[in-house]
Amino acid sequence: MLAEKEDSSYPCDKSMRLPTCIFFKDARFVFKLDKLGVEIASIALPAALALTADPIASLVDTAFIGQIGSVELAAVGVSIALFNQVSRIAIFPLVSVTTSFVAEEDTIGRVKPQPQPQEETENLEQEHLIAENSTGYNESNLKSDHESFDIEAVENGKRHIPSASSAMVIGGILGLIQAIFLISGAKPLLNFMGVGSDSPMLKPAQLYLTLRSLGAPAVLLSLAMQGVFRGFKDTKTPLYAIVVGDVTNIILDPIFIFVLRLGVGGAAIAHVISQYLISIILLWRLMNKVDLLPPSIKHLQFGRFLKNGFLLLMRVIAVTFCVTLAASLAARQGSISMAAFQVCLQVWLATSLLADGLAVAGQAILASSFANKDYDKATATASRVLQLGLVLGLVLAIFLGVGMQYGARLFTSDVNVLHLIGIGIPFVAATQPINALAFVFDGVNFGASDFAYSAYSMVMVAALSILCLFVLSSTNGFVGIWVALTIYMSLRTFAGFWRIGTGTGPWKFLHSRT
Repeated sequence: MLAEKEDSSYPCDKSMRLPTCIFFKDARFVFKLDKLGVEIASIALPAALALTADPIASLVDTAFIGQIGSVELAAVGVSIALFNQVSRIAIFPLVSVTTSFVAEEDTIGRVKPQPQPQEETENLEQEHLIAENSTGYNESNLKSDHESFDIEAVENGKRHIPSASSAMVIGGILGLIQAIFLISGAKPLLNFMGVGSDSPMLKPAQLYLTLRSLGAPAVLLSLAMQGVFRGFKDTKTPLYAIVVGDVTNIILDPIFIFVLRLGVGGAAIAHVISQYLISIILLWRLMNKVDLLPPSIKHLQFGRFLKNGFLLLMRVIAVTFCVTLAASLAARQGSISMAAFQVCLQVWLATSLLADGLAVAGQAILASSFANKDYDKATATASRVLQLGLVLGLVLAIFLGVGMQYGARLFTSDVNVLHLIGIGIPFVAATQPINALAFVFDGVNFGASDFAYSAYSMVMVAALSILCLFVLSSTNGFVGIWVALTIYMSLRTFAGFWRIGTGTGPWKFLHSRT
């Protein structure tokens, strides 16, 4: 009877007396494939594979380009870092709010698909009020949103999900803006990254960045659509599309780089083709599921997107500046330092993003749980994904600590670059548990629509981390940069722990779970 109860529901542990107990709740069941475990796995595994597919493709690019020379490797490293960070600034807030909003709208629409009388509607709106002090929601916003939720189906059997339409419009516009910005400002941006006018890295870096920027509209549009699919708890469709695109990229890389002798330009062209292919596949699948043409402009809810998106924009700028500054400081130390940093950073990000699959699962399930006011399931979900994140981080630490010692030669044969990579390996490996928890905490807080805290806490973390980067890089060089990045990720993890552990904001209900 007890096992049956555990599988069919998410009971709150009555022994919990402090919010911090959520981190240890039912830890013995961390690998149990009960109802919650299966739901997390079905979302997290495809999401993790999809999230790591692009960094893996970048690693393949890096391996191919590394065979050309260390200067080209360093040049492409700077360009990729710049392109990715600008993309994160443009799209990360949109993807995050889209996942939460689509999950909420889909949940509310499925639970209450029929129009309600005025009195019942007002009660329903109050029932789905989520963390008002941190989401910026108010009753008037919920009323307008609920009108959209009532539009559940149209004649062709597709559903109206206002946030999906909004995400597509905003993603397309941001993609065009990013392409224009990077192409027109390639040289000054690279100068800012530490690639001077007299640097041998400038010409290949500018060529790669300019060509790759042509794919920015496809990149941002595909990421926006991935946010929509995540909100539906469908992470398999994005995975299929990304695998097709990245396999295409890997096949075209040696053809364009070596056969057609296009060098770094060939790598960029291959990547752009793969991104447009991904966007076409996702758009086709989404059009079969959702009516992307809203009944009217008011249903697009741009105000709701902009308000919460601005908070996350603050956050992602802080995150982006820290990583970009680290790459810039490495580039200022020369091409050898930048080449080694590029390899270590790509491995660091590719493996750490495995934890982002758990973050996506946590965000989607928590958004639905908060929309249904199911705090027992919210508690159980937060506990499970955080515990799984810690286990994943420990496994990755062991794997990288051993594997990178032998795998570094896949990226370069330069003895000096390999020496610096060897120095960076302990940092890349040891920080995996910290990184995993930081990513999962992000997903948990986003699922609770705790966007304000996520933004303000990250600004404080970034301020301290930037100071550490300047001081430690000037005194300890390459090692100092990695020490500073370790401090940065540790502070991010502590900020996530503090919010839930103190039971504040949307987690106030933890004080009553006794």
